[in-house]
Amino acid sequence: MIWFWLFTLAADLLIPLCMIGFGRLFLNKAPKSINSTFGYRTTMSVKNQDTWQFAHRYCGRLWYWLGLIMLPLTVVPMALVLGGEIGDIGRVGTVICFAQLVPMVGAIVPTELALRRTFDRDGRRKTA
Repeated sequence: MIWFWLFTLAADLLIPLCMIGFGRLFLNKAPKSINSTFGYRTTMSVKNQDTWQFAHRYCGRLWYWLGLIMLPLTVVPMALVLGGEIGDIGRVGTVICFAQLVPMVGAIVPTELALRRTFDRDGRRKTA
């Protein structure tokens, strides 16, 4: 049963570790050009290079810190079911995984709000 616990822990660590890795990547080195395959792509973020860079830095910072916060919030509940029944381990792992999706996807909301506070509808920086 330890193999299932280890597998579930590893699977649950994927989201926070990806958020930390991509968060640092986006924060420090966003994709150079606006593209249709990789990066933070929303209607507002692809307006121009300025909005593209801004969105990556903002979302990258959020993902990095949220990922760091989620690491212990993943390990602690999994530690509580160490040695438990397979069904309990699976349920806890599933709840953790779905709970992690909330901040991962939810980072879109503050990023889009920040874009709208900083840029007008055409992607030009607002003047102070």
